[in-house]
Amino acid sequence: MTGSEDPRTGDPRGILYPARLPTFHRLPAPPELEGLIRWFWIPRWQVAPGRTSRQELLPFPASNLVVQLEAVTLSGPSSRASFRDLRGTGWAVGALLRPAAAVQLHPDLGALRDAEVPFNAPDLHSAVVQAMMPDGGASSRAHAASVFSRWVAGRLASPDEAGRLANAMEEAIAADRQITRVEQVAAQLSTSARGIQRLARSHVGLPPLAIIRRYRLQEAAQRLRADPAVRIADVAAELGYADQAHLSRDFRTVLGLTPRDYRQDGGRDGSQDGDRDGP
Repeated sequence: MTGSEDPRTGDPRGILYPARLPTFHRLPAPPELEGLIRWFWIPRWQVAPGRTSRQELLPFPASNLVVQLEAVTLSGPSSRASFRDLRGTGWAVGALLRPAAAVQLHPDLGALRDAEVPFNAPDLHSAVVQAMMPDGGASSRAHAASVFSRWVAGRLASPDEAGRLANAMEEAIAADRQITRVEQVAAQLSTSARGIQRLARSHVGLPPLAIIRRYRLQEAAQRLRADPAVRIADVAAELGYADQAHLSRDFRTVLGLTPRDYRQDGGRDGSQDGDRDGP
């Protein structure tokens, strides 16, 4: 199943320039793991010798466990936009971790912020590499996600009470674009703002306000990309910003460019050859 066919993987946020992606698929986690894995993401690329394909992202405020041919790595939450330069031929199989899973894989997610570290999981690496090596096609991707799922089910516990609350915090922020303050999240979850702050730092590795702003910025970028006619001031109002200047300031701080510049740059996307499903 491809991401474009399943509502659980159809979220368009996070990819700044979709038309520049290599072959890219998202596959849903099995229902029994939805409290641990948001989805699996699988890019595959073939870049001409001597050339580089730069993939620019505004990552979800979360950690990722990633298997590539060379190794397994754990990437912590990002505080800013990021990029990855692709060269040659390759693939990756990543799991976007829910807060209840991330906290089980690293003792201090705050220390993992903006970092990618080796993760010792030789059995996971061997199983995913064997699944992907035949051709990287649909059957290989499905097999890789399946063996990854089995590893997660055998390694990680079901979310405990704190994990369930952390997942609910993330879901509330992701789903409700009217949330702009920590106190709103606390009210929805019937807890205190201080409790939300502790939960965000322990299970995500970012302050809760940074999580809120990341989702709102992702939504702003998606709106500007999808609707060339929409006014930037209207996007700012829709997402709870006091005015266009505040949105522009956040854009410039995190992405390094203004909303206007992003819209103009995004309009010059160039598609690559090969099949590509919605990210």
